[in-house]
Amino acid sequence: MKLNRRDFIRSSAVTGGAVVTAAMVADTRPAGAQTDGPAPLPASPGPGEWLPTVCQGCTSWCAAEAFVQDGRVVRVRGHHLSKSSGGYLCPRGHLGIAQMYDPDRVKVPMKRTNPQKGRGVDPKFVPISWDEALDMIADKMMELRNNDETHKFMVMRGRYTYCRDVIYDALPKIFGSPNNISHSAICAEAEKFGSYYTEGYWDYRDYDLAASKYVICFGADPIASNRQVPNAIRQWGKLLDRGTVVAVDPRLSATASKAHEWMPVKPGEDSALAVALAHVILTEGLWSREFVGDFKDGNNAFKAGETVDEAAFDEKLTNGVVKWWNIELKDRTPEWAEKVCLVPADQIRRVAIGFAKAAPNAMVWMAPGASMQPRGAYGALAAHALNGLVGGADNEGGSLQKMSAKYTHIPLYKDKYKPYLDEIAQKGLKNKKIDQRGTLEFPSLNKKPGGGVVTNRAADGILDENPNEIKVAIGYWNNFPFSCTGATRWEKALTKLPFFAHIVTNPSEMSQFADVVLPASFSMFERWGLLPSKYNRHSYIIMNQPVVKPLWDTRTDETEVVWMLAKKLKEKGFANLFDYFQTEMTDPETGKPAENEAEFGKITVKIMTEKQWNPEKYHSGDKFDGWEAFQKVGLWQSDQYPYKKKWEKGFKTKTKKFEFYSETLKDVLTKHAEKHGVDIDKVMEVTQYAGRGEQVFVPHWEPAKYHGDEAEYPFVFMDSRSRLSREGRSQNLKEFYEFKKCDPGDTSHVDVLKINPKDAATLGVSTGDWVTVTSPEKSVKVQVKLWEGVRPGTVNKTFGMGHWAYGRIAAEDYGKHAARGFNNNELLPADYDRLSGSTARHAVSRVRIEKV
Repeated sequence: MKLNRRDFIRSSAVTGGAVVTAAMVADTRPAGAQTDGPAPLPASPGPGEWLPTVCQGCTSWCAAEAFVQDGRVVRVRGHHLSKSSGGYLCPRGHLGIAQMYDPDRVKVPMKRTNPQKGRGVDPKFVPISWDEALDMIADKMMELRNNDETHKFMVMRGRYTYCRDVIYDALPKIFGSPNNISHSAICAEAEKFGSYYTEGYWDYRDYDLAASKYVICFGADPIASNRQVPNAIRQWGKLLDRGTVVAVDPRLSATASKAHEWMPVKPGEDSALAVALAHVILTEGLWSREFVGDFKDGNNAFKAGETVDEAAFDEKLTNGVVKWWNIELKDRTPEWAEKVCLVPADQIRRVAIGFAKAAPNAMVWMAPGASMQPRGAYGALAAHALNGLVGGADNEGGSLQKMSAKYTHIPLYKDKYKPYLDEIAQKGLKNKKIDQRGTLEFPSLNKKPGGGVVTNRAADGILDENPNEIKVAIGYWNNFPFSCTGATRWEKALTKLPFFAHIVTNPSEMSQFADVVLPASFSMFERWGLLPSKYNRHSYIIMNQPVVKPLWDTRTDETEVVWMLAKKLKEKGFANLFDYFQTEMTDPETGKPAENEAEFGKITVKIMTEKQWNPEKYHSGDKFDGWEAFQKVGLWQSDQYPYKKKWEKGFKTKTKKFEFYSETLKDVLTKHAEKHGVDIDKVMEVTQYAGRGEQVFVPHWEPAKYHGDEAEYPFVFMDSRSRLSREGRSQNLKEFYEFKKCDPGDTSHVDVLKINPKDAATLGVSTGDWVTVTSPEKSVKVQVKLWEGVRPGTVNKTFGMGHWAYGRIAAEDYGKHAARGFNNNELLPADYDRLSGSTARHAVSRVRIEKV
């Protein structure tokens, strides 16, 4: 019998495990739940209770549990019933405890007493009551209404729960402003572009790791900093034993360090590599006949450099494979690609053949590293198209969509809010958004022209007062002066705002520009919320709930603060928002409205999760007998995603097929061009892409676009993410710095720029030396770390350090606004993948390095 290392360890654990009592592993599975998952783990010593919650350290939103003793959270773990994570939780979830108990959190409302604003300016905050804080905000909002200027009000959303409907939609709409701006475009919208304009799916994909035999990670680091990390941690060892893992990344990521093949692509040239892989798959005759189709005579006519007759191919569930070949692929040989992306031709050929032969149990895991670039939409398209070419799309071991996780939006989406729109609000809503989405330069094609957000462009809109001035703004759960490229623009924009209120857990950089700072309850343990997510073939809805009482005088940003503000606005003459809450958002069980803000927060979650807990509204998946039963488990899970669901029912594209030639993109781009009175080639010129003509509608090579001339700035700067970063919110924890060495190439407690030893020899620098790094945007100083894990000509720094606020650990000197290290986003200029609206944070800029 063959027994690998992992099976040996597993069997040893079973035979040598400790005995536990039945009471310690009492089954809390809901009725209808599958029973083949892990049983609850025994509790840690001492009295206490495991309570369900959710980790929001990334957008996987993993189901978790907190162990509460004497009113304090002392331990966390993955939810023992989770079919997605299998009870695993990555390091970010475990950092949540320290984040909640961070002594530097904002504890009470504060107001600014220094009218001067700017970086390095002491706001001179003083504590105030919630009543005074809300009075100040309501007064400023009423000034806008009295002056018929509701469109000059703005809500800026960062991370969120789906209770966002209250603050992000109901508040600005009923008040009368179009300016609800989300953070989404600084996160991952370009990667969604790739799956939408091939298979009609604008969302993060699921990946069937449990059945895959070949995984190509295009700019993804699944075991460290990408989504679905708990499942990747659980599955990766088995995957490495039975299959092949390939990492496409300019740096040796955690995933690359364990991969069978590392392809250190030149930054920004992912699309060149992807089309070369496609070229090999076709010329070698290794595409999926079942999914794509075949030549009518059975003879492969895909020959390098030769055009193919479209009529000779009998295509099945895809659209335009021959068009794609003729327009783009026929000349994209591995030898051509090697000159562009600097990956050896023989490796390209080897990986393409291995990938296709493992199909259909094969996937391309495409992530922001390959897409959040200038022109990154086509990197996303080209990488994701490989899933279709080998029949891995919506198939066993491949890239999947999701099961339905039906939750109830607040009544806003049933048009019940319209009676609450007065004439002033209706007029205000007709104005354009501050982020300039849908303009000729920023198509932001989330399913339609102007359908997406251009988050980072909002700073320019505020500064230029284009399309209008912003006078009053509320931000929550965000820190745009730190998390957006061209960060200095946000400092200037926030300085310009006449009035800004920030709802936040920690005194971040963004908070330093606020006129009022409101303390937010911590998402993982102190508030109500809900989040739908999916991975490992199951969709799920998980609840945030207050497992402990808030430590300080905090409120929930999305619900409680808004209810209190609406009540204040009613006292001052604008009753519509509060009346909407009290009339339309009543408790589904009692029919009664909230009597206070805490009740409102809970009622919002009860409304939105009623399809999960109300037996009369049962639709699928786990079934619960009422609210209390659902609250106890805190997790609803779908049935398992069936393979080939879209093969049978069709994809949500223009042709109902997986599109290599995207009629869907052609249709949307045509509408955008007609809207502005130009042709599509002009759109591509203005949006700074190289593709023209028919090439625009197929996945194609877009040359990397860097800021800075190579002669003056010889190195490409590469940003990467830390496995310890809870979306930039764990940097005031000592653990972040102590374990920084866990990120490949990094050193504990020190912010380092990683340079290949060959480049270091040319520069005359060694590990520990200080250098000046200069981009077209800014110059900064940093220590050097020599590391073979970054390709020559490229330098890399992990994002996270560089805070000049946020707390006494995050900043070098919080009182003096002195930064600890430097923020990558101050070095990187603001640029975009304009078709999706995404901020480009990879392969953006060249830099010059000089020894100090």
